[in-house]
Amino acid sequence: MFRGVRPYVEQAEIHEPVICYQGAVVADPRSGEFLLHVPIPLERALEAMDAVIAAGFHLNCYVDDRLYVAEVTAEARAYADFQEIEIHAVGDLRAWLDSDPTKLVAVGDPAALDELEADLKPRFAGRLFVAKSLPNFLEFAHPDVSKGSGLQFVADRLGFVPDETVACGDGENDRELLDWAGFAVAVANAHRDILDRADLVVPSVEDEGVATLFEAYLDSRT
Repeated sequence: MFRGVRPYVEQAEIHEPVICYQGAVVADPRSGEFLLHVPIPLERALEAMDAVIAAGFHLNCYVDDRLYVAEVTAEARAYADFQEIEIHAVGDLRAWLDSDPTKLVAVGDPAALDELEADLKPRFAGRLFVAKSLPNFLEFAHPDVSKGSGLQFVADRLGFVPDETVACGDGENDRELLDWAGFAVAVANAHRDILDRADLVVPSVEDEGVATLFEAYLDSRT
C-alpha cells in the first residue's frame, strides 16, 4: 500500500515515483497522486473473493489505498500490524464491494495457502495475477500487473532501461521484477525460484544484504 510505503519514502527522502501494490500503483511520494492505477475489474474480483471465502481464508480488500475486511480477525491484525495501517471492518465484504479494488490478499497458514495458490492459479490464468508476497499472504491483482510492469512504467517516465537497472528480491512476487532488470539480486533467504533467477546472492534480510549491496556499489564509485 502507498500509505504503508510512505513513511519509509519520507525517511529516505525519495522524490521519484514509487511502485506499490505489486505494480498496480505507481505514486508520486510528495503529493500522493497515483500516476498509474490498474485495479481488478469488479466482476473478476468478486469471483476471486468467492473462491477465497469458500476455501475458508481471511480476505483483505484494498480500495482507495485503504484496507477493508469483513471483521477484525487475528489474520487482519497480523497484516495491519505488519504494515502499521488502519483496518476498516465493513461486515459482508463481498456485498460491500461496489468498485474495482486495487488488490485482494488471502491471509492464512503458508502450507494451506500453497494449496489455494495451486488451485486458483490455473483457474484465473490470464485473468488475475496470483502470487505469494510472504509465506502467509497470497495476493491477487489485475493480470497485466507485476512489479516488472510497474518498473517499466517508472523506467519510461524517468528514462532508463533494463540494462541500467539492478533489482533486488526475495518473494515469489519478485519474479517479474528480476526478469525485467538487467542485473538480478536475491537475498540469501529468498524463495528458491528467486535464487535461481539471481545474478548475485547477497546476505539475508536479517544480515542486511541489500544494504551491503548498496554500500559495495557506493564504495566502487569512490
